[in-house]
Amino acid sequence: MILPIRTLAIPALLALAACAQAPDAPPPLTEGTWSVDPAGSSLSYVTIKAGEIAEANSFTGLSGSVSPEGAARIEIDLSTVETKVDIRNERMRDLFFEVANHPTASITAQIDPAAFGALEVGESTVQPLAAVLDLKGVEAPLEADVRVTRTAENRVIATTIEPVILDAGALELTDKLAQLQEIAGLPSISPAVPVTFSIAFQR
Repeated sequence: MILPIRTLAIPALLALAACAQAPDAPPPLTEGTWSVDPAGSSLSYVTIKAGEIAEANSFTGLSGSVSPEGAARIEIDLSTVETKVDIRNERMRDLFFEVANHPTASITAQIDPAAFGALEVGESTVQPLAAVLDLKGVEAPLEADVRVTRTAENRVIATTIEPVILDAGALELTDKLAQLQEIAGLPSISPAVPVTFSIAFQR
């Protein structure tokens, strides 16, 4: 029996339509190099002066990347420190960070790409992060639990679960802190600084 051409074509058209509608699986996170999206990222810290006055500060200049092998590096432009007070910004840049000689700080880490490779869009996982902060040539280890969320096929956001506490003494900044305290006429500035971040990576 010879079937009409229209009858033969219907199954083929349905098969083609099904193939066209089936979405391709997004590539795993282990593929490609990921770059920091500065506009979607933030790094903030809180200073405590006179024993009870807390002030939020941040950096707006962030850059960096994560290689397919898991080598991560974040660069912080220290000149972009924002304390919401112009004279304080100037003191932080010129006196504390000495940006003329030390324009950037960096955070480096080696992560395991396999720990994130299976994440689907909308999924997240919490992983421990061991990193090294290099500030003015002094290195200090950092440890944090980080939530990594795949918000889109080619976008990931890493966010601290709780603040990371940095100590001025570990970074050899005690003298600089004392200078700031004297110039500002403050009875104290806490050497312990809570730091939080939310870093967006784009493939």
